[in-house]
Amino acid sequence: MGTIYGDWLKQQREAAGLTQQQLADMAIMTRSHIAHIEAGRRVPSREDARRLDRALNTGNVLSSFLPRDEDVSIAEYFEKVRVLEQQATAIHEFALAYFPGILQTEGYARAVLGSAFPPVSDEECDRRVVTRLERAKILQDPVTPVVLAVLDETVLRRPIGGADVMAEQIMHVVRLAESRRIRVHVMPFEVGHHPLAHSMLTLLWFEDQPPLAYTEGGYLGKLHDSPSAVLKMQHRYDLALGDALSLKDSLALLRATAKEYGHHD
Repeated sequence: MGTIYGDWLKQQREAAGLTQQQLADMAIMTRSHIAHIEAGRRVPSREDARRLDRALNTGNVLSSFLPRDEDVSIAEYFEKVRVLEQQATAIHEFALAYFPGILQTEGYARAVLGSAFPPVSDEECDRRVVTRLERAKILQDPVTPVVLAVLDETVLRRPIGGADVMAEQIMHVVRLAESRRIRVHVMPFEVGHHPLAHSMLTLLWFEDQPPLAYTEGGYLGKLHDSPSAVLKMQHRYDLALGDALSLKDSLALLRATAKEYGHHD
């Protein structure tokens, strides 16, 4: 949808005799955001689409062409998130059931993706694993994006893929934190209910665009661009972070759990 949408926007802009910067000024957006939309790298928010319709005098075409939430699967939504991850300057993750995708090892990713039902072929599972590992390459940059992860203790205790896979996965996160590439905090069971207990959450910040949020739970995924909704989720994340263990205590718990799975220093 992104490429078709972007191509149509570009056609309307050029037909109106406008440069990307002129359209951006009229729609109260940045030129780079217009460029991302036209190239299919981003889908505009509903408010962006309304402003573009007004600027180009296209009625409500750009607004109505956006997919309705109920028409978009998790896979389609997450394809957008995958692209946005590559552009983000900061990513805050809350994981409720699995380690976040950008932190997963190959063994853990294969165990998660290979457990799908109905089952997928070995070739399809391989393709999905490669895609997930490609996402993790953003951590090869030593600085950007800044990554903070809050892990519900459930993530550590659910033995996905067996003891060896879990030990390797946990120590991978420990090493990333020890190298100061990421910060990790564990939400211990003893906290009980907390502000993020209902679904996983990813918060994304960008250099030239407003932040976004992605939530997933109950077989539904949604990308949120409403400033008020994103701000509310940021507040919930901050509250949950305040209840989580410190970095030092979190690393101690991670190492201890890895040892329980059989890891030896």
